[in-house]
Amino acid sequence: MPSHSERPSFDREMNKPDFKELDLMGSPVSPLLRHNNGGGAAPTTSSGGNSSNSSADSVSSKNSNSTATHFSGELLEKSPGIPGSAPTNRNIRPGRRRSVSAGLPLIYSGSSFTGATSSSSSSVSSNPSTILPSGNICPSGKIVKTMGLRTSNKTDTLGGGKGNYGHGSIIRGGGGGAKSGAATADPEEMKRAGNEMYKRGNFSEALALYDKSISISPENAVYRSNRAAALAAAGRLGEAVRECEEAVRLDPGYGRAHQRLSSLYLRLGLPDNARHHLCFPGQHSDPAELQKLQLLENHINRCADARKIGDWKTAVREIDAAIAVGADSSPQLIACKAEALLKLQKIEESDYCLSNIPKSEQYTPSSQIKYFGMVAEAYALFVQAQVEMALGRFENAVSAAEKARRIDYSNVEIAMVLNNVKMVARARTHGNELFNAGRYAEACSAYGEGLRCDSSNSVLYCNRAVCWSKLRLWEKSVEDCNQALKIQPNYKKALLRRAASNGKLGRWADAVRDYELLRKELPGDIEVAESLHNAQVALKKSRGVDIHKTKISGEVEEISSLEIFKTAISSPG
Repeated sequence: MPSHSERPSFDREMNKPDFKELDLMGSPVSPLLRHNNGGGAAPTTSSGGNSSNSSADSVSSKNSNSTATHFSGELLEKSPGIPGSAPTNRNIRPGRRRSVSAGLPLIYSGSSFTGATSSSSSSVSSNPSTILPSGNICPSGKIVKTMGLRTSNKTDTLGGGKGNYGHGSIIRGGGGGAKSGAATADPEEMKRAGNEMYKRGNFSEALALYDKSISISPENAVYRSNRAAALAAAGRLGEAVRECEEAVRLDPGYGRAHQRLSSLYLRLGLPDNARHHLCFPGQHSDPAELQKLQLLENHINRCADARKIGDWKTAVREIDAAIAVGADSSPQLIACKAEALLKLQKIEESDYCLSNIPKSEQYTPSSQIKYFGMVAEAYALFVQAQVEMALGRFENAVSAAEKARRIDYSNVEIAMVLNNVKMVARARTHGNELFNAGRYAEACSAYGEGLRCDSSNSVLYCNRAVCWSKLRLWEKSVEDCNQALKIQPNYKKALLRRAASNGKLGRWADAVRDYELLRKELPGDIEVAESLHNAQVALKKSRGVDIHKTKISGEVEEISSLEIFKTAISSPG
């Protein structure tokens, strides 16, 4: 048995690393290894041995019934111990020997030492507060702070050189060489996997992987910039801008993030912001991108000039040109087109245009950015208020105008629109109350008050036309319907009211024409079908056609062709 003085040489043999080298990327040593070495230094790199062979040996040894794994990263094999005693675990690495202390190894149980035995049913008491990994066995006669044996239902696997674990390191409960938790994953591996998903067009998967990278390393500008690219590809431009801004904050000289921000700002129709990031000091500006910016600025300026003089057709043309340059996601440009279409009395097109503005993930420009003299965010709400009012959605109009006013309190145009919207909404409400009370003349006056504030409100014209018809003033009713339809050509209520008023005036040809338009718009409406039939019969009668056998029926026949339609309207009944 070696003497006590000889142990250091053997200890030096035992402290040699199991493998030739750790992870090539300089991954830290497994926390398990640090912990189980009793807080001492991690094993140093050995100049001998082959890491791949060691790994292969380790795997084969683990699959054998005669081996056991040790938390220190070593593989142990059961070998004969002291004659007459139970087998003990010994290191079997070639060319290496463990020193044998006099007597049996001892394991500290918290209050006393007990001899280790091979019985699987034996248990060792231990203070939970001093639990350390098993394998810290003390030589006899030497008291070292150790612990009792602790078992785990987790399996031990060998690392493959990925993540934060060295090749061949024993990892508890893992199957891929690294724990699944973000704390032990390799952010670079997550980023590379995210890049692959991005190239394949799987943007949701790419975002999930970039999120993992950022959760591990939140101060990494590259991860932020990559996440911005995936967000932009998924159409979430507002988030993409914020992510890029964070990347630039983390690394002010990161050129790729500046380029990406410039591109995003161009899509959002903010050329000044785009130029700031495209031409920042030390950055080589792309001539093609500079040309795009210049074209965008020119189109926006010409659009502003056209808006000032009310040349709405030119405004629409310039906005379409700006969108073609690349500003395809600008809420302000889309809102300007909606305003121009509204002024051109294309209300339904204007409403559809506004519906194309994303309701979520919208980028909110700072209060310093102006569009046509208004804060950019307030301008879109300013236009929305006008469109909502034109369509008779007065409550929505008031809400949008009030929001715009809160954002840009000093703007005169917004103040005027808010005042008009409130007055028109009040007039409509008052007129409706009077109409329901049967006070039709007073209701006409109330609607007229609203029209003085907004002379292009088709809803108020149509409401007043109904009042005129109740007063049997058919001609005035037709006139107000004409005004409403001039503003909103497909306004069904106005068409129905005009047809009925023309019928009262004996203008059956005009009534039939309106009913036919309504029949196309409302093919399943029985009331419209009956009204059309009655108007057609009256028209024939006014022209001297014999209609004594004609019978009016409430049934509706399905017409599938023009020939069947002609036969149906020419046959009796």
